[in-house]
Amino acid sequence: MINNTNGINYTNLILRILLYFFLSVFVLYYLLPLFVMITTSLKSLEEIRTGSLVALPKNITFEAWGTAWSSACTGIQCEGLKPYFWNSIFIAIPAVFISTLIGALNGYVVAQWRFKGANMIFALMLFGCFIPFQVVLLPMARVLGLMDLAGSISGLIFVHVIYGIGFTTLFFRNYYVPWGCGLSLRVATTEHQAATA
Repeated sequence: MINNTNGINYTNLILRILLYFFLSVFVLYYLLPLFVMITTSLKSLEEIRTGSLVALPKNITFEAWGTAWSSACTGIQCEGLKPYFWNSIFIAIPAVFISTLIGALNGYVVAQWRFKGANMIFALMLFGCFIPFQVVLLPMARVLGLMDLAGSISGLIFVHVIYGIGFTTLFFRNYYVPWGCGLSLRVATTEHQAATA
């Protein structure tokens, strides 16, 4: 440990500088593919063929973005990424909202209401979070077929909600545990007193 008269620890300072240097190198290495992807998307096709991948574009063009959005071929269909983007929005928003709402209610019940078997229910839900998705793939496809939801956005929302309930219950249960039952009773008492006043 090297100290000067001002009390500065040079060993820690050098180690800190080395740490930030190596972290910066790893960040650059990690972000290089993103940089290449963005700069390549802003180049013309001729510039991509003749230039370097890591070079900045000489003339910025958004033509590739428009093509990818509206007319890029995925498989045998040439309708671009637009319908798939909107499908993702139509699936993600309701699935996240519904599974979060159900998980919040389940988490509160598991965290605050002590009943016989509450810990077992929580353990089973926790166990369900770690079942690989591939294990439930075939039974899930069969159930969706029986429910006539296979191949539909409603079926995908249903799958995401069911698969997300275990995780959201776990997250909300861990959020509600520190509250304790006392807070809930104080809130209920305060609300009751306000309603009867």
